[in-house]
Amino acid sequence: MNSAPSKPHDICIIGGGIVGLATARALLQRTPDARVLVLEKEPRIASHQTGHNSGVIHQGIYYKPNSLKAKLCVDGARRMVEFCAQHAIPFERVGKVIVATDENELPRLEMLYERALGNRVPKVEKITRAELNAIEPHAAGIAAIHSPNTAIVDYARVAEKICAEFLAHGGIVQTNARVTQIYARADETIVSTRDNEFHARFIINCAGLHADAVARVCGSEPHIRILPFRGEYYFLKPHAHSLVRGLIYPVTDPQLPFLGVHFTRRINGGVEAGPNAVFALAREGYGWTRINTRETFQTLTFKGFWKMARRWWKTGAYEMYRSFSKSAFVSSLQKLVPEIRAEHLERGGAGVRAQAVNERGELLDDFSFVESPNALHVLNAPSPAATASLAIGEYIAKRALGNLQ
Repeated sequence: MNSAPSKPHDICIIGGGIVGLATARALLQRTPDARVLVLEKEPRIASHQTGHNSGVIHQGIYYKPNSLKAKLCVDGARRMVEFCAQHAIPFERVGKVIVATDENELPRLEMLYERALGNRVPKVEKITRAELNAIEPHAAGIAAIHSPNTAIVDYARVAEKICAEFLAHGGIVQTNARVTQIYARADETIVSTRDNEFHARFIINCAGLHADAVARVCGSEPHIRILPFRGEYYFLKPHAHSLVRGLIYPVTDPQLPFLGVHFTRRINGGVEAGPNAVFALAREGYGWTRINTRETFQTLTFKGFWKMARRWWKTGAYEMYRSFSKSAFVSSLQKLVPEIRAEHLERGGAGVRAQAVNERGELLDDFSFVESPNALHVLNAPSPAATASLAIGEYIAKRALGNLQ
């Protein structure tokens, strides 16, 4: 990426994932003469949550009406499809079914349908078992929600195009720029990295897995902690791809912000099965061998972690068991597609979800932002942040520019 000039910037964005880049693009669209800098600690952009994303363009079914997630997901999905079409980025409306497999799940299915209607999700409908079988012949279920507009895309490729637009309009992206210190001086903020020092009037923290730590370096106390939850996937082998036409999801527990083990067709032609959600031993803990003792100690000394653990320990223990037991994973998948067998699966990749937890042990359900006089911190932006990224970027840009003015 291009090198940063020495003169001060109007805005410095910390984090070169899809949300940070979309924010940078939106800022230059609103104020073309602004000097905007993006700092990314990795050698390339979109290396973490964006680059490990399953690639679904969500439609806004799950989220409470009038929440930021609901508003920004529905708007963001529309913007994302338009952006991909404009820039010839491949996407495909494969459709999605959310399947109730027994009578006990029907009230929750109805609740999701009411949320979808409240959020004005386009074309969503309730379907019968026969209609489900026509859409997904191998799926089990007594009823379902069908979202034909749900699509798939490669978000890393989207992020690259957003970045290219930002650069073309005079923006600056500095990679290999891990922030080590942030402090205020006069009417500007100094952001130090290992090799450089950058001056800016305003800071936007889009650091994802490290957002709370950056906020603290910046002098804010967010009263939350980012907990890393690793989602582990299997791939369906090619001879089993015919068992899944689009996306097949279970009915979720509304008290948890996770979507459960499901089937996802990928834009590259493959099919993923998963993820589970296990507590990772590092913020970038993509496997059990990735351990960061300092980060794990910080989590274990956070009182909110233990309050959360007391409430959800059974769920967490089962997720961990399923991480090590392929048969348990297969059993979960068979609830949705009974024909799935262990020989159909091979180990796939993993991603880490940056989930904010407050001091009461509550998993934050909505997007969360905290402002200070010279900074805006994006403290909780897990899924559907990639779907909503263009809308989130516009939302953040508007708030940041209002603060500056």
